[in-house]
Amino acid sequence: MQAYDYIIVGGGTAGCPLATTLSHNFSVLLLERGGVPFGNLNVSYLKNFHISLADTSPNSAAQFFISTDGVVNSRGRVLGGGTSINAGFYTRASTRYVKEAGWDVKLVNESYPWVEKQIVHRPNLAPWQAAVRDGLLEVGVSPFNGFTYDHLYGTKVGGTIFDRFGRRHTAAEFLASANPEKLDVLVHATVQKIVFDTTGKKPRAVGVIFKDENDNKHRAFLAKRRGSEVIVSSGAMGSPQLLILSGIGPKSDLQMLNISVVLQNEFVGKGMSDNPLNSIFIPTNRPVDQSLIQTVGITKFGVYIEASSGFGQSQDSIRCNHGILSAEIGQLSTIPPKQRTQEAIQAYIKSKRELPYEAFKGGFILAKIARPISRGHLSLLNTDVDNNPSVTFNYFSHPLDLRRCVHGIRTVEKVVTSKHFTNFTQCDKHTLDRLLNLSVQANVNLIPKHTNDTRSLEQFCRDTVTTIWHFHGGCHMGKVVRHDYKVLGVHRLRVIDGSTFIESPGTNPQATVMMLGRYMGVKILRERLGRSAGV
Repeated sequence: MQAYDYIIVGGGTAGCPLATTLSHNFSVLLLERGGVPFGNLNVSYLKNFHISLADTSPNSAAQFFISTDGVVNSRGRVLGGGTSINAGFYTRASTRYVKEAGWDVKLVNESYPWVEKQIVHRPNLAPWQAAVRDGLLEVGVSPFNGFTYDHLYGTKVGGTIFDRFGRRHTAAEFLASANPEKLDVLVHATVQKIVFDTTGKKPRAVGVIFKDENDNKHRAFLAKRRGSEVIVSSGAMGSPQLLILSGIGPKSDLQMLNISVVLQNEFVGKGMSDNPLNSIFIPTNRPVDQSLIQTVGITKFGVYIEASSGFGQSQDSIRCNHGILSAEIGQLSTIPPKQRTQEAIQAYIKSKRELPYEAFKGGFILAKIARPISRGHLSLLNTDVDNNPSVTFNYFSHPLDLRRCVHGIRTVEKVVTSKHFTNFTQCDKHTLDRLLNLSVQANVNLIPKHTNDTRSLEQFCRDTVTTIWHFHGGCHMGKVVRHDYKVLGVHRLRVIDGSTFIESPGTNPQATVMMLGRYMGVKILRERLGRSAGV
């Protein structure tokens, strides 16, 4: 029966730092649809990163979805959100990004360190990462900027949320510094809709309806005090989905689903974007240590070059039945979707179990498009909040994105054939055609492959595009929310997360999403309390 000053929907990358900050002065209810990351071995350790993503069970921390483009993807379903399932790389947004976002630079530069002091570490640079670093510098992706959180042209080593023991630290750990007397956290609490009072000139959020793990429905209400708000931090998939379920979105979509129109806004779910990723697999003559992203080359032509190595090194991993969602190799990529019968899936699983240990030697060099121009959209298939929306990203629909991908693949080729890198792999220089063929076989999307995809780099980019989980948009600033993240045309409702981003910040966005949670928490407190906020 308690009423709250703030109800935050989504205990993820932005929601946890936001709830922690607001709880120092106001009562907060944080609702998270997933469980907790603590004690989940797939979440807690770097060595199990790929197993967590390949777990498709209903209680998995990673809820998989497949875009209409045919690209397998994942969204967080656990306290800590994406920080509980991602590759851990930590790097800040560029100064240009901060300026264009209209953020207070001083507060931004206070909010990043607040995050870093609690969960960010300097990585122990893995040999694969060092070889890629040296190769990038040899081919001219310079200067070398050393270890830094800053977004600078050239090659650098960034931070990580994995400590030196390979243990993951997530946004959920911020909650330990919250005010326990003013913060309630409910897990397995899935918000089904926001409740509005529509008797005034503008709809006014008054609370939410959510269900628990036993499908029992509950209501939570805002306090009647001025300034109380529902804040949606459910991510680029979840936030536009919840707005539409609550009656805010394109009128035609609402009517098709028989959802009462609270506010018509044609931009909800529009402008969805995902950064295309293409990977080149490089074999070695010996096993390499597992590593996730530590080194990055930030080029001036709009492509980021990153690397990973050693997936599936454990025997347990190789024998694990990941089915068609294996994050390692194969994934029926050469079988068109309509031909993916259960027999084909079983044949794939059997062949995977028989793969020799040596098949998992080597690693990947990744080329990610920095600021894709291609845009897509999101819509609901039904009104069940547990079901993923339908999302289309339209990878490479803009020719500039495709040209940049080709440039990125050419850069990877130079790195792979560089003196520093071949000294590390102890392999003869591979032809680009051979590497592309190996990469097609190791690809993890469900797009039918073309026989000539290694002869045309454009075709290779289209056929082997995957995600690096940096999708964003759907609640863009200026179209769905104001500059202060308040939803246009509605009282007492904000959206604070990556769904508001027009482009993904930095090489990897988690640092900025966590910063934004802290930043907006401080902004809200200062707006309401001034100096007495104490932050």
